[in-house]
Amino acid sequence: MRYTKYSAWLKNKYGGKVYKLPINLPCTCPNRDGLLSRGGCIFCGEVGTGFEANRASFDVEKQLAQSMARIAPKYKPDYYIAYFQNYTNTYLPLNTFRSLVESACATGVVGLSISTRPDCIGEPYLKVLDAVQAQYGVDIEVELGLQSANDETLKIINRGHDVAAFVDAVKRVHAHGFTVCAHLIGNLPWDTEADNLAAIELIKSLAVEGVKIHSLYILKHTVLGDMYQRGAIELIDYNAYLERLIKMVRHLPENVVIQRLFGRAPEEDTLFCNWQMSWRKLQNEFEARLEALDVRQGDLC
Repeated sequence: MRYTKYSAWLKNKYGGKVYKLPINLPCTCPNRDGLLSRGGCIFCGEVGTGFEANRASFDVEKQLAQSMARIAPKYKPDYYIAYFQNYTNTYLPLNTFRSLVESACATGVVGLSISTRPDCIGEPYLKVLDAVQAQYGVDIEVELGLQSANDETLKIINRGHDVAAFVDAVKRVHAHGFTVCAHLIGNLPWDTEADNLAAIELIKSLAVEGVKIHSLYILKHTVLGDMYQRGAIELIDYNAYLERLIKMVRHLPENVVIQRLFGRAPEEDTLFCNWQMSWRKLQNEFEARLEALDVRQGDLC
């Protein structure tokens, strides 16, 4: 394998097949409830990123049990990671957050992945994760949405934070001994290839352990969707995206785990996703191009 693929890395770390189970919580975001703004980031839909998860009305134990029952016969995993995926999980009330995180430490769960914003990961929440790790022995990863390393782009997409907030969050998470997975969008219309590479340099300088590089998808009934339908934005084609992606991966240190390279979205709610191709086809094409070019992750690092 020419890049550090998440599934292989997990198998090597835990000595067996590991499956990540999304958990959908009844939470929101300061970018949606009026604290920072309303409506969220311009690409954010009504379900956040939790469209593949169970209903938020189900308790955590039930969500995990249902997902395990569905996944186990097909994939036969040995262990699981509970993935708090949608919206901003550390924006929940502290005691609620503590209870839900503890509920996820079921038999077979070896890790927790907590998705949040860089400006919403305060010390009280990190101390809760400290206590959970000490009591249950689970590994903890905090997934931080950066999206772009260009502050002007962050303003356009209405993120409500800047790059400095991401830097601060990574340092605070690392101070507690937890790993970080940075979330990037690789083809935002306002970012250049230089911006993409700047994001990789930032990740490298902060010793971030993992990365998700998403291809942009555009949902109906969003600000970005309206811009797309009006022809107000221009997207690069998939060949250009793959070329960018290869350069980003080649500049990324080999020890950084790549968790994802392409986005996925509910087809019925989507205006644009992966140039109307499957993410699997694009990933296969990406891997074939690495082989054809005889290049690999980190060889330009």
